[in-house]
Amino acid sequence: MILDLKEELADRMENQDFKYVMQDVSKVYIGAKFTYQEMLDRDDIPFKFKAILSHYMLKEVSADTTPENHLFYLTQDSLSYMVYRQLGVQFKMNVWQPEKGHYKSFSFTVGELYDRPEVLAQKDTIVVEELMIPKLKIIMFTV
Repeated sequence: MILDLKEELADRMENQDFKYVMQDVSKVYIGAKFTYQEMLDRDDIPFKFKAILSHYMLKEVSADTTPENHLFYLTQDSLSYMVYRQLGVQFKMNVWQPEKGHYKSFSFTVGELYDRPEVLAQKDTIVVEELMIPKLKIIMFTV
């Protein structure tokens, strides 16, 4: 019984990795493992960003999609790609470096990422950690 409880707790904790919201003066940092629905349900995510999600993003993907999964299946003419580009969202990710045998951390905007096909080709080994969204860009975005 105790072993089952420990396993259940470990599963719950593992599912909480990269599910956080932090803010500083200029940016909002959101863990990339949230689904879009979980973001909409959070009180600590700016309302306008949630309005952008529901008005634009959820027209193309289901609410149970994570930004991590969504990112690698965008097309450059999709509405979600344009929204991420307009907001200046940076994605912090760990990219596998096969020649060195370890991961290296990078931050890319969606435009920078799609300009680097060699990185996109590694989508199965990339771990997306967080979205970094400039507050000024959220304020300036018109819904």
